[in-house]
Amino acid sequence: MKSYQDIKEILIAGGGMMGKNIAFVMTGNPAFRVTIYDLYPTDVEAGIRANTKQLVERGHLTEADLAERLTRIYFTTDIDDAAVAKADLVIEAVFEDMGIKRDIFAKLEARCAEDTIFCTNSSVMSPSEISAELVHRERFVGTHFWNPGHLIPLVEVVKTDATADGVAETVMEVLASAGKKPCLCKKDVPGFIANRLQHALWREAISIVEHGIADAETVDIAIKNSFGLRLPQLSALENSDMVGTQLTWNIHSYVLPHLEDSHEPSPLLKQMLDEGKLGFKSGEGFMKWTQEEIDACNADLNSYLIHMLYER
Repeated sequence: MKSYQDIKEILIAGGGMMGKNIAFVMTGNPAFRVTIYDLYPTDVEAGIRANTKQLVERGHLTEADLAERLTRIYFTTDIDDAAVAKADLVIEAVFEDMGIKRDIFAKLEARCAEDTIFCTNSSVMSPSEISAELVHRERFVGTHFWNPGHLIPLVEVVKTDATADGVAETVMEVLASAGKKPCLCKKDVPGFIANRLQHALWREAISIVEHGIADAETVDIAIKNSFGLRLPQLSALENSDMVGTQLTWNIHSYVLPHLEDSHEPSPLLKQMLDEGKLGFKSGEGFMKWTQEEIDACNADLNSYLIHMLYER
């Protein structure tokens, strides 16, 4: 079984936006050499330069450092390339399609060493299910990178029903060495850790709008200007300890019976789908959006993340 010290060659399977971002992230450890494999030719350098443009412009990534990191990224469309066969650790970043993911890992298992560690980057799909048909399931984990992958620190390392403890530990060390903040999800459950938390909030936010308690703009104002503001410094369970277990119990005893607990998507979402209100894609979802507002929202997110991570 490979330890952290054994990991030198990283293979990224999938050269889309997330694959390019993950490749860039892994070059954060100067000991790593990275190969991107994809069926189709792609301009890796142009993609990474576009994704990291704001970091360079704001002085958090020098042109010299970016150029050096790009020299450690190799691209191939040949799955029989020697760089594929010698991979110590593989991170798959292909489409969220069970058949495609299973197929690529079957092909890689036939070409890589028996102790090569396999990781699947998925936000929703079960790594246990993805790896179900592999021979060496013990060396397989989920690695959920959050978008934008080159900025969000968190990577959820998700153990399958067969993952060896040492494999999960090695992946955690590898990710930390590249500058990420890995966290271990001990059980393969839908949503892993952070998406379960995120969508619990979304469910209540949508319910408040659905039941006429407040409109969408008001809900977001409330989130952004209260607990959302302090979350990066004081998270949920720290906050509970701060106010005390007794107060947490008292509040939950009073408010939990009144919170949304539906196990189905809100009827409001179905109504919006039927009306063609698809969010940014159609210019209207819970709120109306101009193209200028959409562009600004996307750009402001990256700018905010850079500020929070590098400039505060």
